Amino acid sequence: MDAPVPSPFHTSSGAPLRWGAEDIWQQLQPLLPGVSVEVVARTDSTNTRLIERARAQAGQRDAPVSRPGELRDVGDVPRAPYGRRAGDTEPCLLVAEHQTGGRGRLGRDWLGSAGASLTFSLALPLAPRDWSGLSLAVGVALAEALDIAPPRIGLKWPNDLWILDGPGRGRKLGGILIETVPVNQRRMCIVGVGLNVLPQPAEGLTHGYACLQELDGDTSAPRALAAVAAPLVRALQRFEAEGFAAFQAGFERRDLLAGLPVTTTGAEPLHGVAEGVDERGALRVRAGTLHTLVSGEVSVRLRDDAC
Repeated sequence: MDAPVPSPFHTSSGAPLRWGAEDIWQQLQPLLPGVSVEVVARTDSTNTRLIERARAQAGQRDAPVSRPGELRDVGDVPRAPYGRRAGDTEPCLLVAEHQTGGRGRLGRDWLGSAGASLTFSLALPLAPRDWSGLSLAVGVALAEALDIAPPRIGLKWPNDLWILDGPGRGRKLGGILIETVPVNQRRMCIVGVGLNVLPQPAEGLTHGYACLQELDGDTSAPRALAAVAAPLVRALQRFEAEGFAAFQAGFERRDLLAGLPVTTTGAEPLHGVAEGVDERGALRVRAGTLHTLVSGEVSVRLRDDAC
């Protein structure tokens, strides 16, 4: 396991990365008093590091970690305290230029490299009445902060961002991993984000590779972070107050699957047509009758005849 290493602010090619952490902190501080903005050159997983901090503060190394829509214990995460924020529950934006053990949904690895990817996690206490649809709300916030007109970023239920190449066609741009951990009388929410920024080798990727440079030739990982940090915080606070209903229309405008034949995997696989999401963010699939699927139960892939 890699312990977090303070960033020298350089890419793998040696070109300096200027993150503007203080500028981002000045944007976030009025929204999240007490927030810290930290950049490290390398760590295993920014989500894991922030979960570990929350557990250390609570004195519960093995406190269960859950994801909205599912509950599972990820087991013992060895401690590797980082800097002055080794164990607290204040809001934190933790950025890694390179994640060596980034985690995606359903235990998948997230691959990236310094400068070519943006990987970060935001931890904050959150207490919505209903956690349903949170990953979709985060996707809407990221897409709206990064996109151009007409929209090129689509959202693939439940937690992926794609660049659209046509109706129902595209390539994966990024992903979202949301986990929560109980700390005393409240719950910390850790929102992990991975975005492809620059071109990288993409052999063997099931759904292709897309990057932000396709939308903005001058983009960089620090520039993308500056674009999404404050909108993400505002979206999480709005979700806490209003739930997914405040984001449903925004998701529907970018819904990659709507109206297309899909195949789901899970305890009861379905072959049908996606009919958008309901007011709680559950996927609706018409397969004879209408089925509603909540995040965490299934993975969804476009059927071959839709590509």
